[in-house]
Amino acid sequence: MTPGLKIVLADDDAKFVQFCQETLGKLGHQVVGTASTGAELVAQCQAASPDLVITDIKMPDMDGIEAARQIYQRTALPFILISGYQDPDFLERAGASYILAYLVKPIKGKDLQPAIAIAVRRFAEFQALQQESSDLRQALQERKLIERAKGILMRRATLDEGAAFSRMQKMASASNRKLVEIAESLITAEEAFQVPTK
Repeated sequence: MTPGLKIVLADDDAKFVQFCQETLGKLGHQVVGTASTGAELVAQCQAASPDLVITDIKMPDMDGIEAARQIYQRTALPFILISGYQDPDFLERAGASYILAYLVKPIKGKDLQPAIAIAVRRFAEFQALQQESSDLRQALQERKLIERAKGILMRRATLDEGAAFSRMQKMASASNRKLVEIAESLITAEEAFQVPTK
């Protein structure tokens, strides 16, 4: 069972919005905003800071997919799309990573809970993967800098690889700085001594 979520609902069908509000309430979720147009949906998400957005695709002024894109550019949120149509163009555009479930009307109350649970779980996995990827990129970048600085020390101080690395570690420990910061300092100093090319 997914813990209670703050949800923003968007659909230009007032009866459907009411049905969703009642169903979501029974499931332990809180509807913190409703919208009947894409522009209203964007505004509601800015104001209410929801955990999840459930939106119809076809709405006046801006469809749900475009509204979701605009919202996601500002705040990473999971989205569930709802439509009365299985339009191939909509399905193609709904392939964005933040669109995590797609329900076709008519929707029954029992359809919402599993869709919400799947969307929330997939979103958490997606966020974790993004963080892991970001951490990995940073680690690789730092490793490159350390290797480059180690090469500078080996050349300048005629040290072998182990001794150069050990000296960098001692410098980091003595100055209470990270190893990558020492590496950046050594690279900056080396660049300062290089003769600029014309």
